[in-house]
Amino acid sequence: MSGNPYQDDRGNKDRSIANPKGGGTAEGARRKGKAVTAPGGPFLIGDAMTGGYGKGPDILHDCTIAVDQGEIAVIVGPNGAGKSTAMKAVFGMLNVRQGHVRLDGEDITALSPQDRVAKGMGFVPQTSNIFTSMTVQENLEMGAFIRTDDFSDTMAQVFDLFPILREKRNQAAGELSGGQRQQVAVGRALMTRPKVLMLDEPTAGVSPIVMDELFDRIIEVARTGIPILMVEQNARQALEIADKGYVLVQGTNAYSGTGKDLLADPEVRKSFLGG
Repeated sequence: MSGNPYQDDRGNKDRSIANPKGGGTAEGARRKGKAVTAPGGPFLIGDAMTGGYGKGPDILHDCTIAVDQGEIAVIVGPNGAGKSTAMKAVFGMLNVRQGHVRLDGEDITALSPQDRVAKGMGFVPQTSNIFTSMTVQENLEMGAFIRTDDFSDTMAQVFDLFPILREKRNQAAGELSGGQRQQVAVGRALMTRPKVLMLDEPTAGVSPIVMDELFDRIIEVARTGIPILMVEQNARQALEIADKGYVLVQGTNAYSGTGKDLLADPEVRKSFLGG
């Protein structure tokens, strides 16, 4: 096996950077904010989610998003379709009034975002996703805040994945280019050894060359067995690397299928991919 866990075949279930902790918890009531055992189904699923922010109107309507180990699932659609909202619902940042979120055999619908991180969710928001005044290495160390073990091996793996970060490890993250900042943000999430990695528009505002490089790194992470759920504006390019694709319109599933099938669907091409 290669010394770099990111260079093996997809789905080899190498857990060196993934959180090894699994299993369920004692049964608890949703109203008390506990996880409950929910075996079966995809590794991560936001199932039939309906909800919105605070006491506001519903933005999601019976929306389902799922991803399995070693897969890349992408959420695409027009502006205002609810793509980022669906991601945030899975991460616990808005009220899911109907439906459930399940991770690795547990119903986590009632958990806070912080508790979901402890359960193995790594989330990279689109903006404000790094500490600009801290160095690259300090940002990565902040990503390991929930860990009590030696995380030096994980940091070495992140540097192997993103060599430019090793070169700039002592530089303030705010001085980096947009693409390099995104690498810091993804690397920091990987420092938690997540069971699943969630990326909200990781290529926003970067050049096509940097976008391709980021997508290559995302593929390498998926090859270790870590599921990746990603919201993307660059729909065509994202679907090209996707095992699963979800096209949202007005907060509901308009189309779903493999990335290849959605790229070949004439209605999807006409309506969302420019023909």
